[in-house]
Amino acid sequence: MPSEKEKARKDLYMKALTAFEQAMKVFHKGNYEKASDLLGAFLEKHDSENELVDRANIYLKICGRHMKKDAVSLKSFDDYYQNGIFKANHGEYDEALKMLMKAQSLEPKEGKVFYLLSSVYCQLDQPEKCLEYLESAVALDSYFAILAQNEEDFSSFKEDEKFKLVIRVE
Repeated sequence: MPSEKEKARKDLYMKALTAFEQAMKVFHKGNYEKASDLLGAFLEKHDSENELVDRANIYLKICGRHMKKDAVSLKSFDDYYQNGIFKANHGEYDEALKMLMKAQSLEPKEGKVFYLLSSVYCQLDQPEKCLEYLESAVALDSYFAILAQNEEDFSSFKEDEKFKLVIRVE
């Protein structure tokens, strides 16, 4: 039969393991800032669990590297536009919208931003905004009407009357 001291030790280990697992779940979701915070809290509370402490320190360093890499300095229209494309291609649509809105504020007459905004809103299943931005893109350059006809993102609109009006197809 385990002694009280052994039970207490096992209980502390289980708490440490639970805290470490929570940090790892956040880490594997790619939220490195929060994972870093959780790992730091883990290290403060459970510094006697050597095996887990060693692992936590390794993952803390990995978080630091990821957070440095994510801290990109964006200044120009192209920086925001390209970052918006990157975010959209990785399914980070809310972040893509932020980047593209900033790019649009820097170059308000740049049709490619409106076109990409339209595509992102299409992915977010917001057809009104999708068509609104597509219409703005086509108004700036009719080339975007041709692109939209062949773009997979707009395939659900092929029979939509407003879409046909926007891209000027009979």
